[in-house]
Amino acid sequence: MKLTSIAAVTVLAASILYSVSLTSSADDAGTQRHTVPVDSPLRDLAKRQDLLIGTAVDYDAFNADTVYRERIATEFSSITAENVMKWQLLEPERGKLDFTAADELIAAAKRSGQKVRGHTLLWHNQLPTWLTEGVASGEISPAELRNILRKHVIDVASHFRGKLYQWDVVNEVIDDDANLRDTIFLQNLGPGYIADVFRWARQADPKVKLYLNDYNVEGLNAKSDAYFQLVKDLLRQRVPVDGFGAQGHYGVQFGFHSASEVMTNLRRFEDLGLETSITEVDVRMIMPPDTVKLQAQAQGYSVLLQGCLLARKCTSFTVWGYTDKYSWVPGFFTGEGAANLLDENFAAKPGYRELQAVLALAGR
Repeated sequence: MKLTSIAAVTVLAASILYSVSLTSSADDAGTQRHTVPVDSPLRDLAKRQDLLIGTAVDYDAFNADTVYRERIATEFSSITAENVMKWQLLEPERGKLDFTAADELIAAAKRSGQKVRGHTLLWHNQLPTWLTEGVASGEISPAELRNILRKHVIDVASHFRGKLYQWDVVNEVIDDDANLRDTIFLQNLGPGYIADVFRWARQADPKVKLYLNDYNVEGLNAKSDAYFQLVKDLLRQRVPVDGFGAQGHYGVQFGFHSASEVMTNLRRFEDLGLETSITEVDVRMIMPPDTVKLQAQAQGYSVLLQGCLLARKCTSFTVWGYTDKYSWVPGFFTGEGAANLLDENFAAKPGYRELQAVLALAGR
């Protein structure tokens, strides 16, 4: 079946579900159980599944746009700081940490009854200039880099101790050829830095769930295989890895995995003792949008949520921004966009209605 046909069937099913009463008998006595209307906020629909529904939050938009801020509070049970917990923003000047923006988001989440995912303790991008230039010039030696990294991880994880439920500890450490990514950390510290960072994070925060996180690992492929092997290797070394995060950055033009494949992939990590999460979902398209692309987009969101629900220990499902008004996609992928659940005017797109339907059906 062509992608267009699949997407059309999916959205049709969602529209049918949307019109159906979801009240059903709770037992043979015919008593009625409580149901959540299908047009409820995502956080209310997901609560029946013990699933946290989250969004990445643009700090500047959060402060400037009341509609954006209020919709986050009502729609989501979890938030992730899109940028303000990354090393570049936390420590732009060596030795001077600034947690102000991150702390404000955490305080707002607490007021809204939301949990917070930490993103990210270590990534090869968005590093402070003083660090990258110091390593490149030789001013920062490998031994000093290790000390700097240890201090960063312990300082940051200690500051947020008890305030987060998950941390993306090491982000995108495997490249698209399924090899360890060639970064300043691998070049100077060797592959053991990955285990070190997890151990330091656990030392600083004994209770938060510690995650590996990456893109293009939603299904079964060489890259997710490499992560599976990495996790096994780390666990054999008694490294405290608690979770595996599949980001979920999809593109309509590339097609999608099936929900069954997503489930199968997540379950193999769960069989190792990890929990799993879908951590950064968006489904971009070549501009401009049209009905067929929007229907296909809904399918992309749907298979990831279904895969998460079908897995045994998928604990959270996070979209990487929820409105096209503040999407990162157009600035990174030339000629592409419209990747989020709501449009620039905060109107729901088919993808949003699809997630409502899937959650409502799962809660029956």
